[in-house]
Amino acid sequence: MQRLYLKFYLTIVLALAVFVGVAALLWRVADEEARTPQYLDVAAELTGALLPDADAPPADDQRALEKLHRKLHFDIALYGPDGAVLAAAGRPPPRFDPARARPGWRRGREGPSFTLQLPDGRWLVARQVRERPNPTVWIAAFLAIVAAAIAVGAYPVVRGLSRRIERLKTGVEQLGTGDLAARVKVEGHDEIAALAESFNRSAARIEELVAAHRLLLANCSHELRTPLARIGLAVSLMSDQTDPERRESLKRDIAELDQLIDEILLTSRLDAVPGLERRDPIDLLALAAEEAAHYDIEADGVPVTVLGDRLLLRRLIRNLLENAQRYGGTGPIEITATVEGDKAVLEVRDHGPGVPSEERERIFEPFYRLKDSRESGRGSGLGLALVREIARRHGGDAVCLAAEGGGSRFRVDLPAA
Repeated sequence: MQRLYLKFYLTIVLALAVFVGVAALLWRVADEEARTPQYLDVAAELTGALLPDADAPPADDQRALEKLHRKLHFDIALYGPDGAVLAAAGRPPPRFDPARARPGWRRGREGPSFTLQLPDGRWLVARQVRERPNPTVWIAAFLAIVAAAIAVGAYPVVRGLSRRIERLKTGVEQLGTGDLAARVKVEGHDEIAALAESFNRSAARIEELVAAHRLLLANCSHELRTPLARIGLAVSLMSDQTDPERRESLKRDIAELDQLIDEILLTSRLDAVPGLERRDPIDLLALAAEEAAHYDIEADGVPVTVLGDRLLLRRLIRNLLENAQRYGGTGPIEITATVEGDKAVLEVRDHGPGVPSEERERIFEPFYRLKDSRESGRGSGLGLALVREIARRHGGDAVCLAAEGGGSRFRVDLPAA
């Protein structure tokens, strides 16, 4: 993954590198342009005036070169137009070829040298006694040191800026996962600080709206209990002359509505509490057997202990059994508890029509129901959503699988104690 602070920092470093390179190139070009032929001509005239004439004795040339050697600390050699050595001071002069010589600075195997052609045709070659670094190298090195210092100083600034952005990203991800209390620290007074303040205000507003929604839902559910109890009492007091089938239908509707209210209240409570209120050791097979007995079903498997909330796990098993009884057809319902590695596995299998593969994840969404369920009006769509929520609250998960021979197999994985 490309990090934002690396992009910022590499951009600064690249800009500094380009600056150093361009500056060094311009300096070299300017230095080369400074050594134009007119300057060489002036230097040749002045040098020719300082040296004896071409027809002077060789001793005069030698004395003049030694004097220049002492003052300039250069190895100096004077050559004739044919390349013959006329006089030299310092180290022995190198071989000289006038046909290949050009006036100006040169860097050879023996170090940098300055070649000058005098007006009378003679050649003067001066070599440095000790080679000095090229000024272009010094300037490039200085600029490189400045660029490195800027790069080192820019890193904490860029990294501090990116850390604030990363903290803001973390807060957004926490809010997206359902942590409505997520907030980010406001640092500084720039645009990122303003963005952090805006995020905190938005998160606070979302938390207030969700809390108000939960409170309204819980209050409405509680308030529905009173008229529902009155209706149940009225149905129980109906005279014997009332159609028994209609009376039983009303009782089933009241029981289903009462169950829906229970599930809504439980959902609201799970939303309000981030974790488990209790973590007790529970024998999953024994708990499954207790619930299965209410449906005249025998639980099978091996004893396995999990840590969790007994009431929530009981509701998980009950919802799976009710779902299997409601949609499992006329075939038997099977419930088993087993151990796989460090997991406790609870499975409930039915022999109904099964769940299409493309809807096996969606049936765990709140209030989602299959087409047949919507048409028949059976169920509320909260039972399986509660199953997955309770399983995940205990550190596990719930999935729907296809069963061999038809039907559905609901599997719940929980950490074994």
